[in-house]
Amino acid sequence: GAKVESSAQKISFKFVAKSARFMTTNQDATKDDWLEALQGPIKVLLPEGANKKVDAEKVAAAIMSACMSGEAAATGGVQESFDEDEEDAATEQLCDCRFSLAYGSRILLNNARLYLKRGARYGIVAAKSAGKTTLLTSIANGQVEGFPVDRLKTIFVQTDIPAAKARLSILEFAKDQVQEEMKLNDEEISAALVKSGFEGRLHDPITSFSGGQRMKLALTCAMLRKADILLMDEPTNHLDVLNVQWVVDYLMSDDLKRVTSLIVSHDTKFLDNVATHVIHFDTLKLNNYKGNMSAFVERFPHAKAYFDLTASTLEFSFPKPKAIDGVKSRGRPILTMTDVEFTYPGCDKPQLRNINIRVSMASRVACVGANGAGKSTMIKLLTGEMKPNKGVVYKHPNCSFAYVAQHAFHHIEQHLDKTANEYIQWRFQGGEDKEALVKSTVKITDEELEKMKRPIEVQLEDEDGKKRKEKRVVEKLLGRRKQGKVLEYEVKWVNKTNDDNIWFERERLEELGFKKLLDEVDRRKAAAEASLSRTLTQANVEMHLEAVGLERELASHERIRSLSGGQKVKVVLGACTWNQPHLIILDEPTNYLDREALGALAKAINNFEGGVVLITHNQEFADATTRETWVVANNTCDIKGDADWAAYAAEAIELAAEEELLDASGNKVEKKRTPESVNPKDKKKMTKELKKKIKEELEMTDFEEECAYAWGLFSG
Repeated sequence: GAKVESSAQKISFKFVAKSARFMTTNQDATKDDWLEALQGPIKVLLPEGANKKVDAEKVAAAIMSACMSGEAAATGGVQESFDEDEEDAATEQLCDCRFSLAYGSRILLNNARLYLKRGARYGIVAAKSAGKTTLLTSIANGQVEGFPVDRLKTIFVQTDIPAAKARLSILEFAKDQVQEEMKLNDEEISAALVKSGFEGRLHDPITSFSGGQRMKLALTCAMLRKADILLMDEPTNHLDVLNVQWVVDYLMSDDLKRVTSLIVSHDTKFLDNVATHVIHFDTLKLNNYKGNMSAFVERFPHAKAYFDLTASTLEFSFPKPKAIDGVKSRGRPILTMTDVEFTYPGCDKPQLRNINIRVSMASRVACVGANGAGKSTMIKLLTGEMKPNKGVVYKHPNCSFAYVAQHAFHHIEQHLDKTANEYIQWRFQGGEDKEALVKSTVKITDEELEKMKRPIEVQLEDEDGKKRKEKRVVEKLLGRRKQGKVLEYEVKWVNKTNDDNIWFERERLEELGFKKLLDEVDRRKAAAEASLSRTLTQANVEMHLEAVGLERELASHERIRSLSGGQKVKVVLGACTWNQPHLIILDEPTNYLDREALGALAKAINNFEGGVVLITHNQEFADATTRETWVVANNTCDIKGDADWAAYAAEAIELAAEEELLDASGNKVEKKRTPESVNPKDKKKMTKELKKKIKEELEMTDFEEECAYAWGLFSG
């Protein structure tokens, strides 16, 4: 009979309601737990003259009884939202079960209801780390109480191929997956693969197929096994636009008319196209709504973040890049490929040819193309993970970049028993990035080692000024200095003291086969500078990981193997950006991040002061973050940009050429030409002159230096 009038009473009433709701989700709560949680605020609400101790206990017990009685008791106290129209009611029911689900000590679902109809396609929607993938995995492993695994063939569609089967052809793999179980002959399996678009490639090894093509293979095998339920975790990962549409058409085809799908995807346009229902994780329950994603957002406007990246409430940030010595403009290229060609071993035709691209700290690039076109291959050539057969890949000696590969977890798969903090401290201990040392362009081959052991003829001058020649063998490179526009490196000789060391220009040492040792000196110098700006401590690493969305508790107290896919990507992202890179290169960054994290990543990219290159099939994400497009098709790369970005890029390059010069009188001299404006005849003549200037350490104007960078002359 008490009235809620004062502000204190209103606060207490709300607190009682929230406490009661929380207690209903706690399966292990006892009566004493309920009384302890509710008695205090209830006393504030009791009228004057009441026996506050006794009456508060009675009211708390009554609230507990009301919350845990009847249907409320059956559902754990919280009512799920559940939509079913006449059409659904008439459809065959596959599953109606209640279960609880936990991951470690964390409760994900409490007495939740899973209700599935034949032929429906359920899009599973939840906030980050709510347990979407854990739910699918538990169903696939038969760990969901009450799920009818005995009568429903449930298949988890995955693209991961076991190492033991990686060398099989796709026909051999499909036979291994379905032949014994389904008693199908080779012709039936081959026909299904051809129907899925594998005509002419049935005997190609799985390793030659892209991630998108592997998804098509996995779906084909699932349908050959006549699945009742398909479990799909990010089915559009690695897929180009055409293959995403193939999956949409396939899921909605008559072949799958009687197949039920449970789909986890961050591609909301894909979900909007295929979903007939939405299952929403909320307050440890599974709410079931009729309709696609648009209908869901119309009903719950706060879910707009699932569609609009800018609606994300999360905030990510990347560290500010270090200044690059000698690079005064963000528009100046610091990573280039000139006339590059690459052919995979054993192949007759090149995968890529005539590749000419440039990246600067002002770049915002989306690299697009069909699955298998060579996007990831081109990026691996650009970053040094692979070596071209022809052409020049140039990286400014002081430039550093972060690279997150398409199969991002390969960065951390050897460190799953470390925490994220321990992994970063291990990786950068001593200043150098240990991951960078395993690239093929870093490891010295036996052939290269033999070449570096060959004696070099050097010209010496004694105290009397007499010149003589002597053959020496290089022991190691010690340091680097800049003489005018040219970099020089200190050479230590075998069986000679440091007093006999000689400085050589980079181009000369590259000609002699010492490029990998030169790059090692560059890395050491960059690492030394980075270690001065950021101390590798637990607190600093926690702060850095928090900036890319990984909570401090998870960063320092959870092993990497126990993190979700999205959290692991944040570990990789944090590790790659620890050294304050000038460029960030992301291969399919949208694969494992939820919508909130994706929106935060888009904002971080837009605010980043360095360059960004993305390989992505997510048009929405590319539109939000990039202004230039590299289209990889027909074994080459075509560069496109919208009008605003093209104007900006041209202006940036022109500004680089207009950097201030002072003549002998101290007057400003402006250069307004660009490397692109030089005609072929002048370019040939100018290239010859620039090579001479570089070799003889002669002074160059800023425009000449710009041309030398653009034409790959500093890379030898």
